[in-house]
Amino acid sequence: MPLLPPLSPHALRLACATPALVFFAAFWLLPVGQLLLLPASLGGSTYWVVLTEARYLKSLLQTLALSAGVTATTLLLGAVVGLTLARQRFPGRQLLLSLLTLPLSFPGVIIGFFVILLGGRQGLVADLSAALGAGRLTLAYGLGGLFLGYLYFSLPRAIASYTAAASALDGALEEAARSLGASRWQVARDVWWHGLLPTTGSCAAMVFATAMGAFGTAFTLASRYEVLPITIYNEFTNYANFALAASLSMALGLLTWAVLWVGRRLGERAPESAAKSAAGV
Repeated sequence: MPLLPPLSPHALRLACATPALVFFAAFWLLPVGQLLLLPASLGGSTYWVVLTEARYLKSLLQTLALSAGVTATTLLLGAVVGLTLARQRFPGRQLLLSLLTLPLSFPGVIIGFFVILLGGRQGLVADLSAALGAGRLTLAYGLGGLFLGYLYFSLPRAIASYTAAASALDGALEEAARSLGASRWQVARDVWWHGLLPTTGSCAAMVFATAMGAFGTAFTLASRYEVLPITIYNEFTNYANFALAASLSMALGLLTWAVLWVGRRLGERAPESAAKSAAGV
């Protein structure tokens, strides 16, 4: 029985890459192509519906505002906690860090449930306000609940990132700055800021993109404050409007991709900026 001729290196690479190409085409290329074509079934204007229809524009702007607020708060708290944990050594430090990052293991639905237990109609806040004679106050089902849920979900990632980045800062630079008479604010501005800038850029992009596309927490809590992922879900689930859902999905995906791209670019340029600042350029 004749033996098969040996494959050339090019043919071998092609044979090894074929399963990956088939998987890529079946589970990414074809669905994305269908997503891009669906809005055309209702006319070219459907592609811009998120900007031309007041309801969808409001949902987009609410999503942007919520994501921006969560990102800013997460970066501020994450930087403060991360710097403290990186610079201070005390008994139970590792246990505290583990507890602070524990929510990383929770899905969004469970985090939404936690917020309901805190600020829902039968939650702790409602019980306390009723005991004080102010009625049963709730904050879980609107902007306040979503903000707490998104912050609870995002903060552990920022704390872990900033703790690792702050632990890697060169202590000699800070000592040199202090020996030259730099104040605490100047040390924070000239040493900490530039050292943590790459982490800040990548963490901001990650948190913002995650908040823009968060569904589990929003599905649990967004009954009074609609965000774009819930709008998309309602369009294709409740109204079977697949073309409109595809258009809104493209808008959300493009915005998220743009934020991640900007964050990646900032992260690439940050070391150059830090080096120039350290050199006095």
